[in-house]
Amino acid sequence: MEKRYSRNRIYVSDEEQEIIKGYPILLGGSGISSVIAECALRLGFENITIIAGDQVELSNLNRENYTENDISKDKTEALYNRLKSINKNANINAHNSFLTPENIETYIQGHKIAINALDFSSEVPLLFDKACQEQNIPVLHPYNLGWGGLVTVITPNGLSLNSIAKNDEKFNEVVMVEYASSYMKFWGDPQKWIHEIIEKYKNEQEVLSPPQLSIASWVVAAMCTHILYNIATNKEIKKFPEFYLSSIL
Repeated sequence: MEKRYSRNRIYVSDEEQEIIKGYPILLGGSGISSVIAECALRLGFENITIIAGDQVELSNLNRENYTENDISKDKTEALYNRLKSINKNANINAHNSFLTPENIETYIQGHKIAINALDFSSEVPLLFDKACQEQNIPVLHPYNLGWGGLVTVITPNGLSLNSIAKNDEKFNEVVMVEYASSYMKFWGDPQKWIHEIIEKYKNEQEVLSPPQLSIASWVVAAMCTHILYNIATNKEIKKFPEFYLSSIL
């Protein structure tokens, strides 16, 4: 094992380290993905593609992997520079472009795992999942729950997120979090704190993005990196409608 990864020993074998080094990962979005990308890179995933079209804003700094010097820069540029400063030899590809129904097929080509951290303000996230399923690419969906993280994996032959949406509603992040909360309650492990956050968010007077904390960004990054490792090395994973939930509470 090369010196860079010498402290990975015992946890990660030499063979596994070599496998993940070249394993191509696609990150759709560069918000929470910015933290996931760094965690994955530090474990040894050196073949990472990032696609996003937005810029760094001050409100991103409470939870995303950017600094004040990055404000107003394209997120892909800032994240590319961050990752290259950690490993200059890593194969980092950054595309400053929003994913659209027209370009999804092009961007997913050649990747073995995808992270879907796109905003559910359009049909694109679900189209992204569908295209990945058709190309036999598992998709990780990370959710920042403030004091904890939630991740589910859409597999090529599995259900889509649409399957938990009611007939009169469109799927979004809140639908997934409510599903997870109900699931845990049904199986005798209620997460009261999640329910309370959802209710407070729904009762806000303004239409705002969900509240998120840096704590969950790093929790989710760790969870996703572990799942990426398990998929790449052919270990068992939970598949949607199951999910991973971890918190510090």
